Amino acid sequence: MLPKKILHFAFSFLFTKNIFFTFIKPKTFYLNKLPQIVLSEGDIKNTHVIFVDFNFDWTIVSRLREYLYATYLVEKKRWYIHAEDFNLHHFFTHFNPVSYIDYSQLKTKHRNKLDTQPRKSIRFNPHIFKQKLPEETIKKIDAFKGWMEQLRYSKNTINTYVHQLEIFFGYFSEKEITEIENNDVLKFNSEVVLKYGLSTTFQNQTVSALKKFFAYNYNRNIDIDSIKRPRKILQLPKVIDKKDLKQFFSSIKNQKHRMALETIYACGLRRSELLNLKLKHIDSKREMLMVVNSKGNKDRMIPISPRLLEKMKAYYFAYRPKVYFIEGQVPGKGISAGSLQKIFVSAIKRSKINKPFTLHCLRHSFATHLLENGTDLRYIQELLGHKSSKTTEIYTHVSRKSLKSIKNPFDDL
Repeated sequence: MLPKKILHFAFSFLFTKNIFFTFIKPKTFYLNKLPQIVLSEGDIKNTHVIFVDFNFDWTIVSRLREYLYATYLVEKKRWYIHAEDFNLHHFFTHFNPVSYIDYSQLKTKHRNKLDTQPRKSIRFNPHIFKQKLPEETIKKIDAFKGWMEQLRYSKNTINTYVHQLEIFFGYFSEKEITEIENNDVLKFNSEVVLKYGLSTTFQNQTVSALKKFFAYNYNRNIDIDSIKRPRKILQLPKVIDKKDLKQFFSSIKNQKHRMALETIYACGLRRSELLNLKLKHIDSKREMLMVVNSKGNKDRMIPISPRLLEKMKAYYFAYRPKVYFIEGQVPGKGISAGSLQKIFVSAIKRSKINKPFTLHCLRHSFATHLLENGTDLRYIQELLGHKSSKTTEIYTHVSRKSLKSIKNPFDDL
């Protein structure tokens, strides 16, 4: 048996030189130096996806932007890959050199899918175009953004326009902005919008952004008036039946969550309007609710029904919100859009309503049910905050009462 002094000296030497740790657990200490990526499964708009979560790291972000199959979801602030495009072996090849990958939350079928290549995806990935932006173009887009802020454009409009311009000019990264022509807009539509099956809304937003940008940055090669918009697709609003609505609200046990969704339906609010609703905007004595600085920078007043007002008071005394009517976990700060969306999706699942409804359908249902109850279309327009009566008239196409009052000539045969 070795003397204690010799053992003490030996261990001291090993600790000093880090030999002990390298010898005992070399793999553990090597992995801990790398950032960690956690893979998990979930759903986005009824599509099965693999979420890629990690603490912010520029190296991982850069690789994800280059990775053809990865997409960034701004609302949730998460990266994801469609499950049908995901291949663990392929993912490992790209990310294992810069990170430790935890795939323990994946189902067996995804773990065992190791020896095949993912199919050639044609999904649209805007980051591929954005990362090609020249420095000079970025400066001009930033200047344009500042100009819109000076003119008090809404935050959503500014973000949308900047997003569209970054994609467009990223696609034409090898051209100077002054060299862009009308034919390039047509080329973008055919080689990006149509190729990736993007919506007419995306195409319209790009046209709007380009028109505004070239009105700010004069370009003699571009004729703004000749840039045509695609024909809009008339989509009828989806309406939730009253019986389904009763079942939907009954399935929500959390009082705050139920209050949030009931307020959206009972007042015909947009999601952003509920998120920005503050206590000072609710006048319980006059039984009125004020929507401040909504879409189009407009304010409007909405009457609160006596039944809703009673529920509002009960909710207030139960939760005691400080600033916002519906607050998140942090007192004084409003609930997030992502949390509100999760509440809605969970309630839809619990109530077993197997239809593709969205949160905005509560607002559509409010308008349609008002029309079916005999409310004048002009009042509905005012309650919804529509600028044009044509926007409100779309609810006449889905009003069950109006359509059912039409006599079918087949009955006379």
